[in-house]
Amino acid sequence: MDCKEMALSNEAHDFITDYVFDRLNLWESLCYTNIENRYNIVYYEGSPTEPLTNYYYYQNIPKLYGLMQVQQEGQRIFDPSNLIASGITQVQRAPLELTGRGAIVCIIDTGIDYTNPAFLDENGNSRILAIWDQTIQEGTPPEGFFFGTEYRREEINRALQNQVPYSVVPTRDDNGHGSAMAGVAAGSNVRTGNVYIGAAPNADIVIVKLKECKPYLRRFWMVPEGVPAYQENDIMLAVKYADSFAVPFTRPVVICLGVGTNMGDHNGSSALSRYLSTVAIKRSRAVVVGGGNEGNASHHYLGILSRDRWENSTQTVEVRVGEGVSGFSMELWGSLPDMFNVSIRTPGGENIPQARPNIRESETYDFIYERSRVTVDSFPVEAASGDQLLLFRIQEPTPGIWTFQVSATDDVHNGQFHIWLPIREFLNGDVYFLSPNPYTTLTEPAMASDIISVSAYNAENDSFYIESGRGFSRDGRIRPDMAAPGVNVSTISGLNSGSSMAAAITAGAVAQFMQWAVVENNNELAESREIKSLLIRGALREQGIIYPNREWGYGRLNLEATFEEMASL
Repeated sequence: MDCKEMALSNEAHDFITDYVFDRLNLWESLCYTNIENRYNIVYYEGSPTEPLTNYYYYQNIPKLYGLMQVQQEGQRIFDPSNLIASGITQVQRAPLELTGRGAIVCIIDTGIDYTNPAFLDENGNSRILAIWDQTIQEGTPPEGFFFGTEYRREEINRALQNQVPYSVVPTRDDNGHGSAMAGVAAGSNVRTGNVYIGAAPNADIVIVKLKECKPYLRRFWMVPEGVPAYQENDIMLAVKYADSFAVPFTRPVVICLGVGTNMGDHNGSSALSRYLSTVAIKRSRAVVVGGGNEGNASHHYLGILSRDRWENSTQTVEVRVGEGVSGFSMELWGSLPDMFNVSIRTPGGENIPQARPNIRESETYDFIYERSRVTVDSFPVEAASGDQLLLFRIQEPTPGIWTFQVSATDDVHNGQFHIWLPIREFLNGDVYFLSPNPYTTLTEPAMASDIISVSAYNAENDSFYIESGRGFSRDGRIRPDMAAPGVNVSTISGLNSGSSMAAAITAGAVAQFMQWAVVENNNELAESREIKSLLIRGALREQGIIYPNREWGYGRLNLEATFEEMASL
């Protein structure tokens, strides 16, 4: 295979390294793309053999990310109330006139409907600088990348002048999720008959349409067929592509992600999270991530074993599995210095002995009376985080109550452990904890350091969106940074709800700020950390609520109030 074939073929392994080593050049059956001289996205020819954990460390296996799915509620006349609540519409007007001019908004998601009037300028030309469609292989990929097709603005404009535009530029957004986000962040109403407007209507736009994950990774993580799922390494490459458009101190880039996962330590230790942090601290860059819609999904369990040696230091964790579930994964993350064991009882009463923290051990258990199959991968010290991880993968689970008995291997010191089930989009039936905890439910990579992480609220009545993920991180760091409107948000296709809408609104607001700071030379050194701090200072806070907190972070996004705070300094 050549490198393009390896990147696309299910007969080649994908893995991620967080180091660079010269020996990669010695392997003829291997290709790789370097990122920031720190990470390698590696493709290795050969059929993947499961379990992958027998061959790769957990941090090397690409995690799968799903859409922070929104609910489409039909067409309605454009309603600017969410932009007004965020102080965005106010600063679009004089005297500031912040419309994102000179800034670039990059949406990494399901693509874009480039023919929609919201993405055209007053002359009918595209406001899209470039589209990297990772799913189309007939054209030329971006320089330095192995796969996909890049379409630049000149080609998109030629397509728009053609009676059949998709015959020239065939990229589409069949899902609509990415187009909705792009419109909320940077849609414009300059074309006749188009009444829609986004937060940064004069910003340029860069789009990455992510390709679907490889089938072998879908099988390993037990994500149902037909469900949109995207690989961590492909998202990292998309971020690298977006970052290439920045011109420090002149041309700022705001990167917005509308995907998330429950895989990982929820401390921001994954390769994607760390890479996002690396990009976020560069001058003229900002990264905005939504916190997911897992707050009310019952997919997180918080356990604390007793430190009193005279008490029973065992905790029973019950998981309800509905009919028709084909399989699911589950991750237990322990807190130092404790080590945890887990024994399992199936709904039919069969037992699995304690899974002990042996070094990189993978054990698979079959049953006499049930078709279920359980594989337990043990990582006493997961290399990226330094914490204990027990990864459970349960195939054809028997419907009913699955019982997990969690105990410590020795005396209890901290006693705390967390367990996460997959995001709801990655389950094809009911799977949930009977005694869930709604906190620490922000999806990754919202826990990454230095990025701008947002939860969602309903601007109609200033209530927190019940589905929105909540903080803090597993080690207690403040996440989210703030909340943004995410309920009944006007998009180019109707009203949508979800954390991706909150992320898109925030990304548009950040592009407006970047115009003022970088393009207009008021603060050429702006980057995510500084912008985040200023947005926090301007965030709206209610009496009677202690900030920061797990739902609201430091308050509600309000860009107008941020500038008022700056003016008062």
